[in-house]
Amino acid sequence: QNVAGDRFEVESLLPLGADPHAFQPSPADIAKVSQCQALITNGAGFESFLGKLLEAAGNGPQLIVACEGLPSRISREGEETEDPHFWLDPTLVIRYTENICDGFSLADPAGKELYLQNATSYSEKLRVLDRWMMDQVQQIPVEKRLLVTNHESLGYFADRYSFHLVGTVIPSFSTDSAPSAFQMAQLVDQIRATGVQAIFLETGANPQLARQVAGEAGVKVVTELFTHSLTAPGGEAPTYLEMMRWDTLAIIQALRE
Repeated sequence: QNVAGDRFEVESLLPLGADPHAFQPSPADIAKVSQCQALITNGAGFESFLGKLLEAAGNGPQLIVACEGLPSRISREGEETEDPHFWLDPTLVIRYTENICDGFSLADPAGKELYLQNATSYSEKLRVLDRWMMDQVQQIPVEKRLLVTNHESLGYFADRYSFHLVGTVIPSFSTDSAPSAFQMAQLVDQIRATGVQAIFLETGANPQLARQVAGEAGVKVVTELFTHSLTAPGGEAPTYLEMMRWDTLAIIQALRE
């Protein structure tokens, strides 16, 4: 919406709090997509439902792949899929903004100059956010920037702000997978050996496995990270910029205690 200004009405296909990895579009969603001018997707395999949705919706909207042109970070050993969670590094969202600007300009050439101005303005806000996050993270010594997450979602965040990913409860980029008993026991050992202080979960995730691992390892579980969904207006994370500020402070507070 920051790029669109008042020339497009922007709606989210997924409801607030939904798990994108498990989302299945309804007939009403298919109808909405078939009637829209542009459909913005993250890309990189993130929307597993997309192929069937586009097939059902027909060749209606201009498809905008927000992460197009961004190289994926190196996957863990044994992982064949790329990590699609680019947006958790604000500097990469600048490319999202540029791709959305280009897509809007194709769908609505008359608004090209406005989209370019808006994209430039929002990109500067992203740079300001990045500098703020860098400053905040300096409160935590590098040797204490240790993360265990519910699934492999914070890789780009960790790369940008010099965190070390010790492990994940669900060893996958998707929440659809499940760990084995051996993998869970191995994670407990890693947490104990490295001095990890907390396991971080995105909102909407089932905390059962994380709490089991945390109980055995003697660490806490932080459940209020917003990574895949914003909140309603008036909530903790109604916009992307506010979401990243909230998450940064939540992580820093947990590692400082």
